Amino acid sequence: MSLFKARDWWSTILGEKEEFDQGCLCVADVDNSGSGQDKIIVGSYMGYLRIFNPHAVKPGDGVQPEDLLLEVQLREPILQVEVGKFVSGTEGLHLAVLHCRKLCVYAVSGTLGNVEHGNQYQIKLMYEHNLQRTACNMTYGPFGGVKGRDLICIQSMDGMLMLFEQESYAFGRFLPGFLLPGPLTYSSRTDSFITVSSCRKVESYKYQVLAFATDADERQETEQQKLSSGKRLAVDWVLNIGEQALDICVVSFNQAVSSVFVLGERNFFCLKDNGQIRFMKKLDYSPSCFIPYCSVKEGTINTLVGNHNKMLNVYQDVTLKWATQLPHIPVSVKVANLQDLKGVIVTLSDNGHLQCSYLGTDPSLFQAPRVDSREINYEEFDAEMKELQKIIKEATKTQDILPKSEKYRDLIVTAEVSPDLDAESQAIDSEVKAEAIPSVTVKITIQSRVTAQKPNLAVCVQAPLAVTCDQFVFDDLEPDSSETVVLSVFLKGNCSPSELEGNCMVSYNMPTGIPKVAQCNFRLPLRLICFPAQPSKAANHKLTIDTNKPPISFLTIFPDFVDPSEDDQANVLGFQFLTGSKTTLLASKTSQRYRIQSDQLEDLWLITKELTLRLKEHFKKQNCKDFACTFSGSIPLQEYFELIDRHFELRLSAEKFRELLSERAVQFRAIERRLLTRFKDKTPAPLQHLDTLLEGTFREVIALADAAEENQANMFQAFTKLKSATHLVIMLISLWQKLSTDQVAILEATFLPLAEDTQELGWEETVDAAISYLLRTCLSKSSKEQALTLSSQLCMPKDTSRLKKNITLFCDRLAKGGRLSLSTDLTTQQAAVMTGGCTTIPESDLEERTVIPGSTTTFPSHGQIAKQKSKP
Repeated sequence: MSLFKARDWWSTILGEKEEFDQGCLCVADVDNSGSGQDKIIVGSYMGYLRIFNPHAVKPGDGVQPEDLLLEVQLREPILQVEVGKFVSGTEGLHLAVLHCRKLCVYAVSGTLGNVEHGNQYQIKLMYEHNLQRTACNMTYGPFGGVKGRDLICIQSMDGMLMLFEQESYAFGRFLPGFLLPGPLTYSSRTDSFITVSSCRKVESYKYQVLAFATDADERQETEQQKLSSGKRLAVDWVLNIGEQALDICVVSFNQAVSSVFVLGERNFFCLKDNGQIRFMKKLDYSPSCFIPYCSVKEGTINTLVGNHNKMLNVYQDVTLKWATQLPHIPVSVKVANLQDLKGVIVTLSDNGHLQCSYLGTDPSLFQAPRVDSREINYEEFDAEMKELQKIIKEATKTQDILPKSEKYRDLIVTAEVSPDLDAESQAIDSEVKAEAIPSVTVKITIQSRVTAQKPNLAVCVQAPLAVTCDQFVFDDLEPDSSETVVLSVFLKGNCSPSELEGNCMVSYNMPTGIPKVAQCNFRLPLRLICFPAQPSKAANHKLTIDTNKPPISFLTIFPDFVDPSEDDQANVLGFQFLTGSKTTLLASKTSQRYRIQSDQLEDLWLITKELTLRLKEHFKKQNCKDFACTFSGSIPLQEYFELIDRHFELRLSAEKFRELLSERAVQFRAIERRLLTRFKDKTPAPLQHLDTLLEGTFREVIALADAAEENQANMFQAFTKLKSATHLVIMLISLWQKLSTDQVAILEATFLPLAEDTQELGWEETVDAAISYLLRTCLSKSSKEQALTLSSQLCMPKDTSRLKKNITLFCDRLAKGGRLSLSTDLTTQQAAVMTGGCTTIPESDLEERTVIPGSTTTFPSHGQIAKQKSKP
């Protein structure tokens, strides 16, 4: 309930079940009484015309009968009522009533009564115009600068402006580009009509342009009309407001300044005569009507804006000066002078609630009861505050934004990978040049405990792996029903994948319409991409993984790659990839170490990962919980940087091919245009070898497109190798620094942020930004580094020197005890630094550091870090 309510001065309800709209209300001295008092004219869609002369009533009394001067039914719906000088030969005011197919002008007169019934009022039809088109709205004014009379302009539903010079029809013109009618008004200062088109543009048309334009008695112009005399209808000015308009009003209280007010759906605009915006106001509500009126402050204009929240707001230019509550939603608002009371607000609702009100307030008689004072127990408040802070701290620790999974899921999807390869390979369209390309069967089962509507199964594997079918659509699943599908996975691309994992995802709808998703992962066998081979003694890249348990025979952990009859494979094993490279795995007989070696760095990843996974599974079956793998060698950063440079060179080549293709395409189109000009010329001219140049350019475009396609394939293979090497570096860093699961997740998010590599957003700039952020936050050495700002825009770098420098510095900070963390809590970071991280190592310890081959970066061993921590 609002304190600022509209003070009811006079109100009434019009008829029963009648409808009213914006043009159904008008205020003027329609009976030419000369007293300066306005009468209220209301027309309804039911055809009733009413004229009121309100008088103040006492509280509790109703409307007096003498307030209604006239009520007559005109049989046709009334679209709009206006009062003006519409009859020739007199300057008296007359009433214009617009029907759908008729315009009527009436004279309202009163007869002085001699009895207690008072004066009698009647209307007399002066003239009428039968319209050939269905009317929408109208406006009036001294068109063309005439003196002492008003002309009428009616807008039809199909976009025709019909102009009437009082008793006679003048002419009609169609608006260009018309679709739907909008509000229409006339500006006497510029002698122009202003409307808002369905293109959401305010358009102004000069009356003189309309008068001299081609006649528009017919919508479709004939050839004779196009050749006849007359000018095309042109718009004077246009302003795009970007929204539909509810009403337009021209204000000219001061002859020096004229303004055009436009009420939109979310804004109202004040425009100059030439269409420039004087000011605009963004509304936070949905408006229903408005009217500008004269302000007491010079140079400003007041505006009343009604909205669908039953509020009436008063603005002085763009400043809200008052807000008042109405008992209804106004569809039309006017300001009138009634009974020596100037500035009465007259509002009309769509169901016929007519009210005359003024602004004021209702004082509130409510007094808040006195609150009993009580002593504050600070100890209880402190205990409650600590408990709440503990709850908040626990809530902020959790990183999950999704709710925890339910104990019993509505739909469960499981994937079962066959332990053996397919007897008959299901590989299709593979690019691998091996003699036989194996495939493995995956059986996916969907079990539903409820009704699942429109279930859709999608199966994803890492390229260059592929599946025989990756999309399945099922009928609705009933409760306690299941569906099973079988598919095969094989190696399609001519390079080794970076992951041997797949994902199944089922999307479905509940009966209530709620969409849900269920998913599961599955692990593919190593035999899918490689097969047993003779071990190789020499290799370019070697890694050594340390464990805390005696070495296990390969007969136990790799039964699918070892022939049980050959005892020499117990400690050494060879893997031949389908793409041609070879990797060797060795187990030490005297120490607890395993060595993996290969000619390619990226080929070490899958074998190393498979070794650690199978070792963990083996010791888990033995109920051994303290098994751990470590890495004490040097991180192969130099070899890793070579893969980064190779991938970046291919990205530069792709950019070069794109530029060359663009240049050749421009040249090709230019030659085509010249050839077409020669062919269209009536006088034949020599081609001057343009056809030869066109053919040569076409061959260059085809050659460049083939080269770009080949470079794209090479870039995909380079990115796959880079991902494999990145996985390997992440594993070695995690084993070297004994990182936790959360820290490994941060490491993976830093070095593997992209599923796909594109020219717009590449791996190099993304990883560089992520590493720079970690170096500035959790791995920073001082507050100066934390104060550095990072670039907010990612773009392709000129080279990889900065990226390689940041990766080297990243490993150096980790070697000095830095810990990965996404917490922004300052105390957490300080604690990490105080426990031995990121402090400067004395120069005397530099000789004992481990050196990275091919790099200037050195890392201390774990024993040296422990010694540093023990120093006072």
